[in-house]
Amino acid sequence: MKIAGVASAFPKHYYPQAFLSAALKKFWDGRLNNPEVVDRMHSHAEIDGRYLALPVDAYYEMKTWGQYNDAWIECAQELGQQALCRALVGAGLAPQDIDALFVVSVTGVASPSLDARLVNRMNLSPRIKRIPIFGLGCVAGAAGIARAADYVRAFPNHVAALLSVELCSLTLQKEDVSMANLISSALFGDGAAAAIVTGSDKDYPGAEILDTRSVFYPQTQHIMGWDISEKGFQIVLSPDLPQLIVDHLGHDVDEFLADNELTRNDIGRWILHTGGPKILEATGRALDLSKEDMGASWDCLRKVGNLSSASVLLVLEEVFKRRRPEAGAYSILAAMGPGFCSELVLLRWI
Repeated sequence: MKIAGVASAFPKHYYPQAFLSAALKKFWDGRLNNPEVVDRMHSHAEIDGRYLALPVDAYYEMKTWGQYNDAWIECAQELGQQALCRALVGAGLAPQDIDALFVVSVTGVASPSLDARLVNRMNLSPRIKRIPIFGLGCVAGAAGIARAADYVRAFPNHVAALLSVELCSLTLQKEDVSMANLISSALFGDGAAAAIVTGSDKDYPGAEILDTRSVFYPQTQHIMGWDISEKGFQIVLSPDLPQLIVDHLGHDVDEFLADNELTRNDIGRWILHTGGPKILEATGRALDLSKEDMGASWDCLRKVGNLSSASVLLVLEEVFKRRRPEAGAYSILAAMGPGFCSELVLLRWI
């Protein structure tokens, strides 16, 4: 099983972090007791700027969840097609070569689902297997790789594609000025990423998937997710999250590596979900990694912010195209998300 290609796609609307801070103060005008807190959140996020699905002025005119979700459906199709096509080109494949399409998102809903719309839009095979996955949030990029690997393990002559589209700006709540929403508004951006996973009968260069591991932490559903109402998605984000990572991630990774007769010292490149500064710092403490060890993750956060499930795929793309270690080196691809849970993928570079 191999990751044969990975690529990203972004909306055309990019704004510096300071511009977004000013725009959000206007968006929440009259609701904030201390507008300067928005500037402080944005300045501490260690993000240069972020992409938005829509021009910034359009958000002032949006009134209903239905309007936001309609925008999600339209933009998600465009970005999804771009990301999939770029990943396929990188793997030397055509859209008709895809046997199974996994689509992950937690920022919009559609029925027919996004994958069905892309079958029509991209002229994919009418016999394609479609697996839309909703609700996994930030962990879904790693979980999607793992589930695609499960699929091609069963069908070694098949090609599976994973697509993540997250348009976090379209979940923005005008009435919610909670600390959790202020933090998320400083961190999350919009974009898409796709990965091509091939079975053992296919011979493509890339990264071999050696093993995967899912870990669920009981009674932690309050840590992260959505409260869903007639107004849409309202962020749930506990301040306990960084400590949960410190408490669990190191042990989980060590146990996973030991089961493969490896240790952290054997890992040549770490591919870790970007989260935010506090999440990356907690990850570094949990795994005893320096900022340099996690350079690909920090750089992706700085350039585009946290893209939820797409973030770890952006880090994978960065390593795949610009920071690839020597053949035979190992990598851990890891993310955590609502549940609360972690997904780990062990890779060996070809």
